[in-house]
Amino acid sequence: MEVTARAPGKIILAGEHAVVHGSAAVAASIDLYTTITLRIPSDSDASDGLLKIKLEDMGLEFSWPVEKIKDVLPDLGNPLSSQPQSCSHESLKSIASLVEEQNIPEAKIELASGLYAFLWMYTSIHGYKPATAIVTSTLPLGSGLGSSASFCVSVSAALLALTSAVSLDLGHKGWLSFREDNLELVNKWAYEGEKIIHGKPSGIDNTVSTFGNMIMFKSGNLTRMKSSMPLRMLITNTKVGRNTKALVAGVSERTLRHPEAMNAVFIAVDYISKELSSIIQSPAADPLSLTEKEEKLEELMEMNQGLLQCMGVSHASIETVLRTTLKHKLSSKLTGAGGGGCVLTLLPTCILLFL
Repeated sequence: MEVTARAPGKIILAGEHAVVHGSAAVAASIDLYTTITLRIPSDSDASDGLLKIKLEDMGLEFSWPVEKIKDVLPDLGNPLSSQPQSCSHESLKSIASLVEEQNIPEAKIELASGLYAFLWMYTSIHGYKPATAIVTSTLPLGSGLGSSASFCVSVSAALLALTSAVSLDLGHKGWLSFREDNLELVNKWAYEGEKIIHGKPSGIDNTVSTFGNMIMFKSGNLTRMKSSMPLRMLITNTKVGRNTKALVAGVSERTLRHPEAMNAVFIAVDYISKELSSIIQSPAADPLSLTEKEEKLEELMEMNQGLLQCMGVSHASIETVLRTTLKHKLSSKLTGAGGGGCVLTLLPTCILLFL
């Protein structure tokens, strides 16, 4: 049996970090993907008894004997594909012992949490079966473009596609797609994987990666959006890596130290996200009204960036991009966790880029 699944990355237009604390956020999928091909041999085929994952872009491969996985994780032998469950602390410790045996290069140690999520999701959904997962991605890691969520959603989709828990329809350009009522199951499993990687994620990354297009997300509730205006965004990768879990924890710690001030920040972000959503979805009757809408979006992006600075998640590399784009009268903000990663710059319709 073989299946290939892919899921897109994302940008957050407004609301990152504050969404973890109950504010609204607006996100959109982008045309960069993580793709996973999962091969599970049938019982009659010869098998080496290994669960393998190949990260082709990095030239890395990791494998575990399924019998050893069974010994270390004896409680995951009854697959619950239709019942997403959280990874217990005990299971996570056991999975960590399996991953620690692998020779992960020191420069790639951030891959460990992704391997934790893969091992847990695979064993929870398919039990102790040999398989090979081949992973490729056009998303830069640790850049704020949702690479971990894209990975978790594509893993979830590939695993569930080989179970009876979902139904597939012939989709766009020959791809089989999940029926609408099954996408939420994919999303729930992906969210559990994201929790392993990031601790307490908001769920917005895996949600936009699962459903695509543009969404507003608040306290677990999803509202799909339809833009009535062209949105051209320049994405600048600072190539400064960061730890999303640590940045999210840092905002929470600042909130504990200054609860009233930070609550005011989160309320302001909530208003920004809602106003941005309204502007994007409202019709633009003519070029003048479109220009007015873009000017409002620029102001909202600048305001959101200022509030992200209040949260302590900006970085010198981000500030350099902000100063550079400001010289050209363009508005920018960080996207994702901050601390490096990527910066969004709105390109108004009157701007022409010459490459």
